[in-house]
Formats: sequence, structure tokens, C-alpha cells
Amino acid sequence: MELIRPDFGLLFWMLISFGIVLLILRRFAWGPILNALKTRERTIQERLDVARKAKKELAEIEFGNERIIALAKTERANMLKEAQQTKKQIIEEARQEARQEANKIMEDTNRKIEARKKEAEKEIRDQIAGLSVDIAEKVLKEKLSDDQKQKDYIRNLVNEITIN
Repeated sequence: MELIRPDFGLLFWMLISFGIVLLILRRFAWGPILNALKTRERTIQERLDVARKAKKELAEIEFGNERIIALAKTERANMLKEAQQTKKQIIEEARQEARQEANKIMEDTNRKIEARKKEAEKEIRDQIAGLSVDIAEKVLKEKLSDDQKQKDYIRNLVNEITIN
């Protein structure tokens, strides 16, 4: 029963022992423990602040990345548009050059045809003149006195020329 209802002396010594232990703990243990807890709390708070700052910077970087991606997409679209315009321009220039070249070739061909035509006409005129001279020469060589003989002879010569 003594443990259930302790004596006054036991209670007194227990309180004194508890007080001494409390003073020793307060002097040697609680100070360093509280300092360690405060240091730990400050460290945790600093790390939380650093984490918040890093999160904020990460959000800014992601926003910057999104902006950069948007700018890159816009730039890509502009480059594609410019490439399409350049392609169209090059095709149109090629068509213009082809038309000019075709016109030049046609003009050269027309000039050559015209020159050959003139040559052929000249050649035909020369042949006709030569034939006329030959006919006249033959007529003069014959020295026919009769008009009927001359007419017959000329008809024969004309028939020979037509046949040839």
C-alpha cells in the first residue's frame, strides 16, 4: 500500500529528485535541444523558401519556354510562307524566261523561214531567167523566117519546160 499512498518523505524526495533532474536537463539538454530545433526549423524554412523560389523560377522558365516555342512556331510559319512565295516567284520567273526563250526561238525560226523563202524565190527567179535566156537563145539560133514555124517551135519549147 505504500506504493499506492506514498509517505510525505518519499513524496518530498521524489519532488527534489525531479527538480534536480529538471534543472540538469534544463541546463544541459533543453538549451541544445531547443537550439537544434530552432536551427532545424530555420533550415527547413530556408529550404521551403528556396523550393518556393525554385518553383517560381521553374514556372517563369516554363512560361519563357512556351513563349520561345510560340515564337519558334511563328518564325517557322513565316519561313514557310516566305519559302512558298519564293517558290512561286521562281516558278513565275522560269515561266517568263521560258516564254521569252520560246518567243526568241519562234522569231529566229520565222527569220530563217523567211530567209529560205527568199532564197527559194531567188533561185526560182534565176531558173526562170535562165530558162528564158535558153529559150530566147534557141529561138535566135533557129533564125526562122516563117512565123508559123517560130510559133510551133516556141510551143514545143514551152511544152518541154512544163514537162521538166
